[in-house]
Amino acid sequence: MSGTGLVPSTEYLPLFFNCTHVLYLTAGVTDAVFKRWIPNTNFENSTNWFEQRVPCSQDQVIFAKNKGVSVFVQSTHSLTDLHLPLDGEFILSHGAGFASASRGDPACGQGSFINFRDADQYQWFDPTLWQSALSTDDLENCRFLFAVDAERVPCQHDEVIFSPETSFRIQVKETSSEIKLGSVSVLGKKFTTNEEFAQYVQSHTGKLQFPGSVLPHVTNMKCQDPTGCVCNNIKILQEICSVLLQHTGNLCPEVSCTNPLHPVGQCCGLCGAIISLEYTSDFNLDTYRNRLIHTFLNLAKYATVELAISKVEKAASVLGIIPLGSELKIQIVIKDKEGSLAGAEARHLAYDIMSDIEKHGQSFGITKADMQFSTGTTASAQQGSMTPAAISGIVIGIVLAVSLVGFAIFLYRIDAFRYFRLFLFWRGAQREEASVQYGGFENPIFEPAAENMQVTPVFYTGEDELKEMSLPQSGPHFSNPVYDPKLDV
Repeated sequence: MSGTGLVPSTEYLPLFFNCTHVLYLTAGVTDAVFKRWIPNTNFENSTNWFEQRVPCSQDQVIFAKNKGVSVFVQSTHSLTDLHLPLDGEFILSHGAGFASASRGDPACGQGSFINFRDADQYQWFDPTLWQSALSTDDLENCRFLFAVDAERVPCQHDEVIFSPETSFRIQVKETSSEIKLGSVSVLGKKFTTNEEFAQYVQSHTGKLQFPGSVLPHVTNMKCQDPTGCVCNNIKILQEICSVLLQHTGNLCPEVSCTNPLHPVGQCCGLCGAIISLEYTSDFNLDTYRNRLIHTFLNLAKYATVELAISKVEKAASVLGIIPLGSELKIQIVIKDKEGSLAGAEARHLAYDIMSDIEKHGQSFGITKADMQFSTGTTASAQQGSMTPAAISGIVIGIVLAVSLVGFAIFLYRIDAFRYFRLFLFWRGAQREEASVQYGGFENPIFEPAAENMQVTPVFYTGEDELKEMSLPQSGPHFSNPVYDPKLDV
């Protein structure tokens, strides 16, 4: 299959097929996502040549002698000279081949040296080099899926396709996590067991196509969970982002919104909206995807919007402060295509989806939906309607709750309650001291010398009462006139 080829640009978005990159989601239940490798090393692909054209009859064609390469040839070519690599091969289609050029070809002019590009630049973990669709027909008709960066690279249940009648060379680097795939198709042959695929890679053609020592592991496993399966590429997101950012000088591109979003599995921030769904066992990912297609994405007003939906593992917390491990959620990422306003259309679509969840979410197994915008605001939806005033109330309530929690933590850290108790104790001591000084009497029991003791009763006076006071040998004491039987009452 011929196409426009990979044209070097600052955006580095190679396309080797006669179609444009568009979003389309197909109805129907799917077992896996089909992901096709984009670059090829075909002889007729003009972007495989430094001179950006296919060699003509008066040209001298040069392949670097120390670069191994497999080249698919689709037709017959007349050449003046051909310099081959030390380790390489031509895969000839029916009727294809090479012939010695006749002199004087006006279409080719004087001819020149024309050099084949280095094919070792293409890496498995580069998200820009894969196309995703829900069927092989969608791949051929350019009905591609939009996805976060981690899920653009093949996941453990995906079917990987290297297009028939194409050659390629792909670098697979070693990572801490094994690369697992559902199946692999090369040159029209589908491999569903790891034994078959490993045997093919040991062939001369296989070694030229997969030159590294690391190979994907073919399992032929399908996702058995109707609610979806988490892509295992989240474990190697750092490697994916490292390869992706090589195209932009290891820097994330600038965005037009002030507070970009960071969905799970995305390398850089984006403008738009994120909806996180909590669900029951009745939820079906494919069914709800079809709901989004027919109800929203088919509308003309959302023609400039891209949407991705998948199951992810998100960090859980209390009020966004106290971590509680992780939990599984359905993540919907919505963004505007290039040239649109900072996520404005994506935000409108997100509002429509939230409104639909409020009305019909329960019938799809959705129990709760949280929404974030690139402007930084948040909202939630559950059973029943939710007005803007209710959303504002929830936001204010969350802010107050977070403030109270933060203030309580602050008091705990400075041990404010200990100081408060000391303050109460000090105030009580002051009151006790005042009661002794005003209206009390000195206790002679605790006087150091009995002869120096002076008693000034408060509640009674008189000479008889003073005479009753004595200091017997057993120790200092005094008689209480209230209980004295001699006292006349």
